[in-house]
Amino acid sequence: MVSIKILIYAAGACTLIAGILHLSLASNFIGFNLPVGIFLVAGIGQIFWTLPIVRIWGKIWNYVGIGGTIILIIIWTITRYPNIPITGRGLPVNSIGVTIEVLQIAFIILCAHTKQLH
Repeated sequence: MVSIKILIYAAGACTLIAGILHLSLASNFIGFNLPVGIFLVAGIGQIFWTLPIVRIWGKIWNYVGIGGTIILIIIWTITRYPNIPITGRGLPVNSIGVTIEVLQIAFIILCAHTKQLH
């Protein structure tokens, strides 16, 4: 059976890497598009969220992290639809965006699995 510590560190690594990738996206576009600030805030939040996950601060921290990550996934999904009122057109799907979403989904699954083991 997989150690719970390994799952916790894997969840922390997922959110840390997703946060770093969000910051890299924000740094590329911050001067061109103000809503890109969402990526900046998300990246900082995800990098910070590594600490409560790895240090096991408690269930509430995990639930808030999972909820925030679900919101980010929903925002990403909505902004990819064509003819949306927010941007007027769907944003492109690229490899970094897909990687971030995979990491965020892995974070949710790992956090949920560690809660089942407690």
